[in-house]
Amino acid sequence: MPEGDVVWYTARRLHEALADRTLTRSDFRVPRLATVSLADDTVTEATAHGKHILIRTGGGLTVHTHLRMDGSWRVTSVEEPVRNSHRIRLILANDAWQATGYQLGVVELLRTRDERRVTGHLGPDLLGPDWDTGEAVRRLAAKPDLPIGAALLDQRNLAGIGNIYKAEVLFLRGVNPWTPVSAVPDLAAMADLAQQLLDANKERVGQVTTGSSKPGEQTWVYGRRGRPCRRCATPIRSQGQQDRITYWCPRCQPAAGWTPSPPSC
Repeated sequence: MPEGDVVWYTARRLHEALADRTLTRSDFRVPRLATVSLADDTVTEATAHGKHILIRTGGGLTVHTHLRMDGSWRVTSVEEPVRNSHRIRLILANDAWQATGYQLGVVELLRTRDERRVTGHLGPDLLGPDWDTGEAVRRLAAKPDLPIGAALLDQRNLAGIGNIYKAEVLFLRGVNPWTPVSAVPDLAAMADLAQQLLDANKERVGQVTTGSSKPGEQTWVYGRRGRPCRRCATPIRSQGQQDRITYWCPRCQPAAGWTPSPPSC
């Protein structure tokens, strides 16, 4: 599932193409909105909130989309034909640009004043103006028995983090994913690290947490099952499936009550 930095980048591209321009075409390809047209309405902004994209219009409407697992937006010149596809869920176009949404997990239209219905439950946005470390820590700590890996993925605690950053943040902090929240040292440092990693990656394609963008060197543990840990050479382990898969180093991130032996020379 695309994470907060990818969604932020997508929203910015949509904003650059659509904002302050009048729509000449809107094609909703979801049954409940099939007869709706936003043509002649002006897009005022496109913004991200966590993993949600909100496209607002001067008419007081918001197009709310969520990429889920497989969704994406493509921005092209309005002169470039859009190849018809069953994967298209929405097309918004003006006199210069067209934005085509493919396999969007959520497509809905609501009054802008009602946006809190879809975003009000979210915690502080890691890439938003409302980012608040203290509030994120308060929400995380509210369920002290929950494993920290699950707590980080809960968008009600902090909005935008996904499986990649969960794995990387926990590794960098040396915390086992199944450690109870109450046993995690310095939740504030963990939340701030997550914010820093997303912020560092929001303007690039792909995530880099190691400092190296070379293929195969971008992450510490994510996607590296069975490969040697970059710090201690212990094989990286994984558990789970798809968007809930967890990667960790059993030596650098030991379970509670287990102390690793010193590395051999």
